[in-house]
Amino acid sequence: MSTQTSPTPSAASPATAPPAPAGGLNVSRTTATAARVLRQLRHDPRTIALLMLVPCLMLFLLRYVFDGSPRTFDNIGASLLGIFPLITMFLVTSIATLRERTSGTLERLLAMPLGKGDLIAGYALAFGALAIVQSALATALAVWFLDLDVTGSPWLLLLVALLDALLGTALGLFVSAFAASEFQAVQFMPAVIFPQLLLCGLFAARDTMHPALEAVSDVLPMSYAVDGMNEVLRHTEMTATFVRDVLIVAGCALLVLFLGAATLRRRTP
Repeated sequence: MSTQTSPTPSAASPATAPPAPAGGLNVSRTTATAARVLRQLRHDPRTIALLMLVPCLMLFLLRYVFDGSPRTFDNIGASLLGIFPLITMFLVTSIATLRERTSGTLERLLAMPLGKGDLIAGYALAFGALAIVQSALATALAVWFLDLDVTGSPWLLLLVALLDALLGTALGLFVSAFAASEFQAVQFMPAVIFPQLLLCGLFAARDTMHPALEAVSDVLPMSYAVDGMNEVLRHTEMTATFVRDVLIVAGCALLVLFLGAATLRRRTP
């Protein structure tokens, strides 16, 4: 009499790779992804120079553009201290992520037991580490070398600058899912960054704008980044408005990171 046995899990084809987890975060996978990104960036000195030196150079130029009117630099320098890191992190992150997809690296990574959340969090962790250095350099230059007159603590300026850089990283990761080439990724900057730049209160107080534009500015995260910087500029203590602004910027960064994980694709369209 013959018996028939059912196949065991070990009989499965060894060539079949396990599917990537659909969600959730794994600390070891996230840190491994961040370490890989940092190793790649270490061999790209132009990108490192863009991240670290461009915000400092822009602040330096701005200071001496207003050399005859130092109060003007004091009024807008703190705001731009947060805006410049946001813009540079947005550009670098969107292009770097898109390059991973077009080169096939992203597809190979997602074929492994690596969730989308792990991948996005790893990128955010790697670029966040760079954002800390970038924000610290820009803040130190503005406060201690360019004599930016700040009423509050420079550490609070650094906090807002860092959150702005992380927001730029999150926005870059998010928009990279909708670009098919690096040229398209750069084209997202006028659509995503420029409207916020015009409506954030840097050029005109938001309460003096047309009511429709003021309403739009009230939902843009850069508006609260600028408001937070201005709170540090004018008050010696941490105000309730400053705490609100910081929480909104941080919440927007987390929300955009979540959306970036949800829209992440293996291939370009």
